[in-house]
Amino acid sequence: MKTLIEKLTNARYVAVFTGAGVSTLCGIPDFRGPQGLYKQPDAERIFDIDWFRRDPSVYYKGCMELVYGLRRFKPGPVHRALARLERSGIVRGVITQNIDMLHQKAGSKAVYEVHGSPLLHHCIGCGQEKTFDEICAMLEDAPVPRCAHCGEAFKPDITFFGETLPEQAFEQSVALAQRADLMLVLGSSLTVHPAASIPPLTVRAGGELVIVNAQPTPLDRIATLLYPDLNAFANCVRARPD
Repeated sequence: MKTLIEKLTNARYVAVFTGAGVSTLCGIPDFRGPQGLYKQPDAERIFDIDWFRRDPSVYYKGCMELVYGLRRFKPGPVHRALARLERSGIVRGVITQNIDMLHQKAGSKAVYEVHGSPLLHHCIGCGQEKTFDEICAMLEDAPVPRCAHCGEAFKPDITFFGETLPEQAFEQSVALAQRADLMLVLGSSLTVHPAASIPPLTVRAGGELVIVNAQPTPLDRIATLLYPDLNAFANCVRARPD
């Protein structure tokens, strides 16, 4: 990966786009993988906003481990590598499809969560706000955390099917991609839209695209460099002198 490290070092403005692959290295199952959430019975209902309004227990039962068990996971080698590159002034921002909050745990500051985040929850009735830790505490006593003021369920600020992506995070991600002269895609199949439409914006603006992913992606044909091994990327960054 010497060529990639040289590109990272010489680039003026580097943006990063991450997917499930960077978190599976930490032991977090890929929602779309063989043992993932979407293989469960009635999986399509778990992140469906209409079903949540009808019966929020479907979401909380389905995500008790995969979302509210995230507290036990620590950042992996890619998360730490990107935080180091940000501290070095190389990476200007991380656009992520993930909802596990591990980029922030690793120390990254400029993180744009295009599919939302469970860091905050809001009551679907009156809008009262609770933090992730507060919701976890409430789940120890009840299967569905409900608002003390109106009795409605708290919903995570994750984008459910039937909802639009978080406007601010998406707009910031688009601006980052258009400004970057190097877009680094890590661990994403680039098949989930509209988030997958963001990396090509760098190429259209005259920048380069580098993809590190175990499987082929629809954007491989426009990438300058292709690599299959995320661990190799993280090891190269770790070996790079500050």
